[in-house]
Amino acid sequence: MVNAKKTESARAVGEDAVDTLRHLLARKVAEVIRSDPEEAATALELGIIDRRWLDDPVNQPISPSNPTEILEHFLARSVERKPSLLSTLGLSAVQLLAGHRSHGTGEVEVVTVAFTDLEGFTSFTDTHGDSAAAALLSAHYRAAGPIVRRWRGRVVKHLGDGLLCTFPDANSGVRAALELLGTSPSPLRLRAGLHVGEAVVSQDDVVGQAVNIAARVAETAKGNQVVVTTETSRAAGAIAGVEFRHLRKRRLKGISQRVELCEAIPVPTPPPR
Repeated sequence: MVNAKKTESARAVGEDAVDTLRHLLARKVAEVIRSDPEEAATALELGIIDRRWLDDPVNQPISPSNPTEILEHFLARSVERKPSLLSTLGLSAVQLLAGHRSHGTGEVEVVTVAFTDLEGFTSFTDTHGDSAAAALLSAHYRAAGPIVRRWRGRVVKHLGDGLLCTFPDANSGVRAALELLGTSPSPLRLRAGLHVGEAVVSQDDVVGQAVNIAARVAETAKGNQVVVTTETSRAAGAIAGVEFRHLRKRRLKGISQRVELCEAIPVPTPPPR
């Protein structure tokens, strides 16, 4: 009995020592990755690591992505940078990858839906012409895609001057939307609206009341503003460097009940002590 207790105690001490080493290694690895912002951005975009792990490597999983998702992110990133790769890869290769997506089942899922568009795009097109507008949109989409992927999101559709995106959780969706504000191509300003709820998610679309509400919420936003429903702010929880300011309830077109809204605002965070 005594020997058994000693053995159990020794095992516990050994496990604690291993955990300590693992935590130390995780912190060191995260520190090395953070020291090279370009490499960190690439790893985040491809899904090799998760943003929350990079901020808290001891308590968060390193990545929720599976190998196929990482390969899809790499493919999307490559095609954005060099569209001619599509002809090299062949449509069948793209379809094969897409067919393995776990979110392409057409089943009901709880997702965070985000709509964005560019305030002033119609006037810009009228003034500068279609070619200039198309070039502006192309540059904007190339800048927006990596941000969406870094927050584990998916660009479902390009809708004229806007995007329809989905995210696995509200926290990631809000953070991504705020970061997307920085992709506004001058002189235009991006605006975004988000809602979390059930939707039917397929390979090339997402439909449901959550999508309708998110679209209407986006219409209430002004340029350089991210507006979310209170359900979204509650689901997101506390986010360092972000404050939710309550707005008045709104009657949104096609929505029977008044919807309570918040504005997500970036706020300065105190430097680490």
